[in-house]
Amino acid sequence: MFKTLKNAFKIKEIRLKLLYTFAMLVVIRLGSQLPVPGVDRGYFARWFAAQSGDAFNFFDAFTGGSFLNMSVFALNITPYITSSIIMQLMTIAIPKLEEMQKEGEEGRKKIASITRYVTVGLALIESTAMAIGFGRSGLLENFNALNVITVIAALTAGSAVLMWIGERITENGVGNGISIVLTINIISRIPQDIGGLFEQFIKGKAIAVGVLAGVIILAIILFMVVLVIVLNDGERKIPVQYAKKVQGRKMVGGQSSSIPLKINTAGVIPIIFASSLMEFPIIICSLCGVSGTGVWAEILKGLNSSNWCKINTPVYSIGLVVYIALVIFFAYFYTSITFNPLEVSDNMKKNGGFIPGIRPGKPTSDYLTKILNYIIFIGACGLTIVGVLPFLFNGLFNASVSFGGTSLIIIVSVILETIKQVESQMLVRNYKGFLND
Repeated sequence: MFKTLKNAFKIKEIRLKLLYTFAMLVVIRLGSQLPVPGVDRGYFARWFAAQSGDAFNFFDAFTGGSFLNMSVFALNITPYITSSIIMQLMTIAIPKLEEMQKEGEEGRKKIASITRYVTVGLALIESTAMAIGFGRSGLLENFNALNVITVIAALTAGSAVLMWIGERITENGVGNGISIVLTINIISRIPQDIGGLFEQFIKGKAIAVGVLAGVIILAIILFMVVLVIVLNDGERKIPVQYAKKVQGRKMVGGQSSSIPLKINTAGVIPIIFASSLMEFPIIICSLCGVSGTGVWAEILKGLNSSNWCKINTPVYSIGLVVYIALVIFFAYFYTSITFNPLEVSDNMKKNGGFIPGIRPGKPTSDYLTKILNYIIFIGACGLTIVGVLPFLFNGLFNASVSFGGTSLIIIVSVILETIKQVESQMLVRNYKGFLND
């Protein structure tokens, strides 16, 4: 990785892109410290600390601490992520959007434009709810129309600016801008988490105990990183043979190719969807000031990830079973809407392609479905391990970190993807230089 970056800085074009990306990230971190006018930040910090569970910790990790600081970037790019997911699902339900997606570059531009408008709309709704809901409880120093409008404008504009920065990074920098913005937010919290682990397990302990604890923590982190890399890069290649055919006076075709089926086709989406569904009732009840009574209170405790894997309250770990089931379900669901074996089979048949030993048409589709289901299950199990380990250690040892599970998958995936893009740009540049010579 460091060798790739070193070589990249030797090329002026790529060096400028890297510096541009770095400059945009500096702007993001500065904006994350810029407070919203008229907000009592001390009150919000106290309110945040009083909330039980990891629902708001999860959200604050994704915003890089902006949510806790109540900065102008408090909403961050979460409205954009939500709108992107909505648009992706709507392209399946609405034929008009599906047609746009198939129109190529022009269609994708139209969908991107709609996504921007949806993002601003969601940011406006969320900022209004925060300004009015929290403002009445004392978040605003003076609860009046002017302060409410100021907070709404600041939060909505902050989310829109971050969306714009993400798109500019994609266009003028390296990597996917939105993913990089999300990654830098998560990374910004890692020093704080490492410091917390040091204070809890190493500081003040005997030398042997401290060293052992440090080695165990490092081994767990390395294990999770390696597992995420395997999930991200692992794939099963299905061989495809194309039959020879005559075009004019020439014999064409006969090439061998392959269909790469990634182990983790759905990426981090299953964990995000599962976490969101589990945390949604807790967040809504917290915002409304409802703690619940009787059966509803027990259900909320079961949904709360901070109660999972605790030895003294094992009954609440039922929520963990539900979470695992949701991760596996969404792994299959998301893959089913992004990879269609029947469509792949038909395209192969039209182009004279076939899988050796498998007849074209429905047998090929059934074969791909069988292999895909097997691969998805392996990927879902790997995702479950990465997602559950932080809950396990939090329940058994009260070790809470923001870079576990979902965050770690995002960090590793984005870094690997960005490095691959830098390498591909270096390769293209070398080809250009060869042709110019």
